Amino acid sequence: MWKSIAVDMHILKVRTPTVLHIPSEVALSRDDGERRDCAINCDHLQTISKKKIGSLVATLPPAKLAAVGRAVRFALDI
Repeated sequence: MWKSIAVDMHILKVRTPTVLHIPSEVALSRDDGERRDCAINCDHLQTISKKKIGSLVATLPPAKLAAVGRAVRFALDI
């Protein structure tokens, strides 16, 4: 199962325990509802079947959503 975080109704991000501190990722911590430090990595965006999505892990606040938007734009060079 994928460990997922709902970013909005149309985007799903997969988190990773590897935090690289690069512009294409967004770091998360306990303050964000995570059990340990991790990151949303936007370098490897992909579509997956809804059947493979597990339970909701966290919902991000507006500031983190904006950071994810910047990371996606950086990763896609747009």
